[in-house]
Amino acid sequence: MTATAAPISELERSTMRRVAWRILPFLIVCYLIAIIDRGNIGMASLQMNEDLGLTAKVFGFASSLFFFAYFLVEVPSNLAMQRYGARIWIARIMVTWGLISAGTAFVTGANSLYVMRFLLGAAEAGFFPGVLLYLTYWLPAAYRARMVAIFMVAIPAANFIGSPLSGLLLSLDGWMGMRGWHWLFIIEGIPAVLLGIACLFVLTDRPEQAKWLSDEQRGWLIQRLASESAKKTAIGHMSLWKLLRHKDIWILALIYSGASAAGSTMSVWAPQLLKTFGLTSMEIGLVNAIPYGIASVLMIVWGRSSDRTGERRWHTAMTMLLIAAGLLMTLFTSSLPATIVMLTMVLVGAYSMKGPFWALVSGWLSSSTAAAGLAAVGALANLIGGGIMVNAYGAIHDATGSYAIALMPLATLCTIAGIMVLVIGRKRQREQAQMAETATVK
Repeated sequence: MTATAAPISELERSTMRRVAWRILPFLIVCYLIAIIDRGNIGMASLQMNEDLGLTAKVFGFASSLFFFAYFLVEVPSNLAMQRYGARIWIARIMVTWGLISAGTAFVTGANSLYVMRFLLGAAEAGFFPGVLLYLTYWLPAAYRARMVAIFMVAIPAANFIGSPLSGLLLSLDGWMGMRGWHWLFIIEGIPAVLLGIACLFVLTDRPEQAKWLSDEQRGWLIQRLASESAKKTAIGHMSLWKLLRHKDIWILALIYSGASAAGSTMSVWAPQLLKTFGLTSMEIGLVNAIPYGIASVLMIVWGRSSDRTGERRWHTAMTMLLIAAGLLMTLFTSSLPATIVMLTMVLVGAYSMKGPFWALVSGWLSSSTAAAGLAAVGALANLIGGGIMVNAYGAIHDATGSYAIALMPLATLCTIAGIMVLVIGRKRQREQAQMAETATVK
């Protein structure tokens, strides 16, 4: 179902331009650092696994603990942000995860790595859903897919930048008596602490407090957001535990888990996969950056397309089916060029899906449910996608020795997710049409 865009006034254009330039660049940099700190374990594993004697199964379990902790803490963290405000809470999140990420340099074996990955997941858990909630305070519905896509370009951009950077840091091996992977964790953890402190000075909690907007701009934005909030009817206010029992929350989480699993699995395991072609650490970092660079561009294009047409369902479903197609390619070819194509298809699908999907979700949730609802969908998806699939890949690879077979559960999940978003989206369209018809009769 598409929507025709209404003419945009100069006041709206100037307000949204001001809002976008004020909050998005800073949040993008913060999220870029978050993704680097979350995924740098993949590049670190090129040295760390041998040093600590980690098998693929053990490494997969350690990596997955991040997502289990994320699941446990994500919803409470978002509720805490509503209470304390984005400025203070996002600062707390970033300082905490930066210290823990840097501390991972001092693990001595599997058990200490388990502890640090779990703590990192708990520390970072509220950042992404917190920012999504924060953006709903500032962005009218017509801007959300493109703005979320621009914000989330930090994910592939982080890997585009982080892979070569991590490869370079691994080359510091032996400096001051420390291994390269030690320096990788320490140096890449420091920026999060500094940016966390900067949050206290850069972020503004709500439009009502935005002194950097004119009175006219502030009044327009407050009125527009209030008007949209009053019109929402789907999945209304309910308690947290009732929300977690709502079938639509689980359906949305299952849909998103495909993209979450694809991004997380590639972040953790792609360096190991590329290592099988005999590449050096620096070469792995450079080759691994190629798919992320392409995904960085295409996810913005796809988000703009979704906003321009007002279409969310097919824009979400097609990306999931692209992931599945890329993963199925691994059954038929194993050359380096084909592997790069496969990684590109998977990552373009995983990241292009995010803008349209989160715009779809935020449109279904009422304002009173948004904080817990956005976090619940993200938390459940991370548990299914990151926690289970990243772990499953390591276990299946250890048992079979085949990365292609290890990727098949993920291909199945993405296929199911693509079909589900088409089905539930069509159902929503029918419900909305019936509601509109009933309102017209009245």
